[in-house]
Amino acid sequence: MKKRSLLLLGFGFCAIYATARADDMPFDFDTLRYQAKLLAMRPYEPPSSEIKVPDSLLKLTYDQYRDIRFKPEKAWWRREGFPFQLQFFHLGRDFREPVQIFEVMDRQPQLIPFKSAFFDYGKNTDIGSIPEDMGYAGFRIHYPLNNPNYLDELAVFLGASYFRALGQNMLYGLSARGLAVNCGEPGGEEFPVFKKFWIKTPAHDAKQLVLYALLDSPSVTGAYRFVITPGTETVMQVRVTLYCRTEIKSLGFAPLTSMFWHGKNSNGDFDDYRPEVHDSDGLQIERGDGEWLWRPLVNPAQIRTASFSDENPRGFGLMQRDRNFNNYQDLESSYQLRPSAWVEPVGQWGSGSVHLVELPTPNESNDNIVAFWVPDKLPPAGEPIDYEYKLHWFMETQPGGARPPAGYTVATRVGHSRTYETDLQRFVVDFDSPYLHGRHADPDLQPVITVGDGAKLVNSTLQSNPYNGTWRVAFALKPDGSGRPVELRCFLQHPPHILTETWSYLWNP
Repeated sequence: MKKRSLLLLGFGFCAIYATARADDMPFDFDTLRYQAKLLAMRPYEPPSSEIKVPDSLLKLTYDQYRDIRFKPEKAWWRREGFPFQLQFFHLGRDFREPVQIFEVMDRQPQLIPFKSAFFDYGKNTDIGSIPEDMGYAGFRIHYPLNNPNYLDELAVFLGASYFRALGQNMLYGLSARGLAVNCGEPGGEEFPVFKKFWIKTPAHDAKQLVLYALLDSPSVTGAYRFVITPGTETVMQVRVTLYCRTEIKSLGFAPLTSMFWHGKNSNGDFDDYRPEVHDSDGLQIERGDGEWLWRPLVNPAQIRTASFSDENPRGFGLMQRDRNFNNYQDLESSYQLRPSAWVEPVGQWGSGSVHLVELPTPNESNDNIVAFWVPDKLPPAGEPIDYEYKLHWFMETQPGGARPPAGYTVATRVGHSRTYETDLQRFVVDFDSPYLHGRHADPDLQPVITVGDGAKLVNSTLQSNPYNGTWRVAFALKPDGSGRPVELRCFLQHPPHILTETWSYLWNP
């Protein structure tokens, strides 16, 4: 027993020593994987336990925190004239977890020190002394995305494991996360954090930026590698290795987080002058067998989850399909310019399911939508979990956007019948495609409507819309009185050919 204790003590010392020295060693993804593995062998320590953020910063109001601004002239790599530059976020208010950021030049990491001189504190004159070893809350990446003479914001890594990016002529909307742990499960969700970042020094003619992140949480650690390629469509190639500290009920890969307050399919009284308010309007899936699914988002009365089983999915994402300003009427938020995000798996992801979690929200300030991939099986704790994917930030109107090669859904409308049989629920689904658009009446064109348990299909019609060239399926359902949620599916076919993606909807009578 004494010998075993000494061995364990010696191993623990080596692990701690290796972690402490890792930032001084030549750096690559294998080095980071080793750090993540060692970290998973140690008890979890919250980031806030390592560096104390002064209470004066944590007690700032929203406006006070926003008054702390990074000085653009202090941007990292500005003097070198690199195409990519970094600006940093100050700790305070909601951002309480310090992160360390390293620059990696010739595989040698060098800590980017926190400096209060990098910031303009505005009217915040009584926040006291700020520790010079405090670290940052996160960072943003700038790049000449829209104009060769101006460096736009390209991407932001800020808060827990959240990050988001832009392509050309877009405004920030939905976010991505490093990992979703027990999202939508009883007992609450765990939010892992990126506690350290390493960013490779770019060349003067660089078209990509490479960065790494170390993820930590009570249940899991992870090594992340991002290769960011900006453009009309900005693409992040993400490589991940995870190590579980404990058994995890639900581990969500490549999670996307967005906001849906109300849209065409919303019937509540939102007391809002805008017809629609959302960063995304639907979940899109390209299944492993080639079928495309479209699930319109909702703002539910209570939390609800859905899962779509699959084998080796080809992709999934949260889309902002509606690009018409008239449907938003918001000159400030410009929801029609928010990006869509599409996850394209690299390699075989095996069997699992795409999960969609929808939370109720009273306004547009809360992200209430989450989508992610959950594998059916995970290796035992301590064994590595490796996966890779490309994350596309784009607009559907661009060539090459993640859109079904056949027809797609352009609108979903839901409402009760106000005349005749008033207990009927009516659905109106509009489809479009190059083949369908503007096509005259075709007797061989048919809607295929599937109604799950809990309701009966009463009637349906299919019409071409002479005003915008789309095709409209309208149908009415009569609930059976059980109150059970009803799964609905619909697509158009021209036998033997399927002409559109499958519209999927969950109706709560």
